[in-house]
Amino acid sequence: MFRSDPEFLQWLVTIRRDIHRHPEISHEERLTTQKIVEILEALNIEVRTFPKMTGALGLIRGSSGGRTIALRADIDALPIMELNDVPYKSQYDGIMHACGHDANTTIMLGVAKKIVRSGLMSKSLGTVKFFFQPAEERVAGAKAMIEKSVLENPRVDRVIAGHMSPDLPVGKVGIFRSIGYASSDRFVLLITGKGGHGARPEECVDPVVAGSLFVNHIQSIVSRNTKPTEAAVITVGKFVAGNASNVIPETALLEGSIRALSVRVRDQIIRRLHDIVSGLEKTFGVQCQFQIHNGVPILINNRGVAESLYDASAQVLGPENVSYLPPIMGSEDFVYFTLERPSAIMRLGCSNEKRGIVHSVHSPYFDIDETVLEIGTEIFYEAVKCYLSHSK
Repeated sequence: MFRSDPEFLQWLVTIRRDIHRHPEISHEERLTTQKIVEILEALNIEVRTFPKMTGALGLIRGSSGGRTIALRADIDALPIMELNDVPYKSQYDGIMHACGHDANTTIMLGVAKKIVRSGLMSKSLGTVKFFFQPAEERVAGAKAMIEKSVLENPRVDRVIAGHMSPDLPVGKVGIFRSIGYASSDRFVLLITGKGGHGARPEECVDPVVAGSLFVNHIQSIVSRNTKPTEAAVITVGKFVAGNASNVIPETALLEGSIRALSVRVRDQIIRRLHDIVSGLEKTFGVQCQFQIHNGVPILINNRGVAESLYDASAQVLGPENVSYLPPIMGSEDFVYFTLERPSAIMRLGCSNEKRGIVHSVHSPYFDIDETVLEIGTEIFYEAVKCYLSHSK
């Protein structure tokens, strides 16, 4: 069972707070990468970096032969202005670690240090890799790392990862047994009408009215075209039209996202969106340019890897503090690792209601109970130790 080591926890907290103070957005994580490399090299861990790409790979070899397990941490921040009043508040205006990637990174550095300090690899077959991945928020980093052959030399047999979960109190964790995250696709709709004076709408073709009807009609796709037992979300997050109150604009631009937990539902939503757009042209006499930008597919954990994370978590926290979770409608580019190797991602409880640490990810008030740093480290260390102990 888990017992805190105050000195080790302080080491973790110091690293996390330093990363939190100096957040960097996707593809620009240069200082973060440099810090990760410095910590790994101080631990005498082999490090690889990538030309023209941020992020790093750490490599710890055991005895020859055996299996290779990889642990992934995402390292990028979000373009959000932090509103927390804490000593470790972001020092960069408009950039914040609002999704807990600073914690994910710190945990995997903690695992690396614990592996070195414990001498685990001196008595283990196999290899441990650490993927410090850039650009998760742009769903671009996992693919880029795979293209850099991080899954080879030596060949990775499984990949595991964790993510902060303010939905769970600190000391509780959850694992997806199968489906974990929804697919995510983006759509863009440009509606072109005929602009003119707001007092003479009969002389115009109003793209705002057509766009407003589009927003209203797509709400019926989930409520009337998908089964109540099948989750899906369609959100319009951007609607831009006009510059003056008395002018009917020439165009309206709408952008949104589609989330689904099955390929069939995703395809059905896209078909219905095309139908509604076609109807706008006939109804209002507007011209529509509609595009779907494919995002990330549905993330499905490997059942065996998920069960091993469950067992490691139960060993550290006790089975009463571990549960299997239903899927969530967020998305994760960790999915690209799951498509290449048996993989699983878990959720680490990080909220603390008594301390007011309750805000969701992507909130300007997001924070964590830093106890999760040591808990996460212990769980992933246990997972590595168990996996390599069965390595042949």
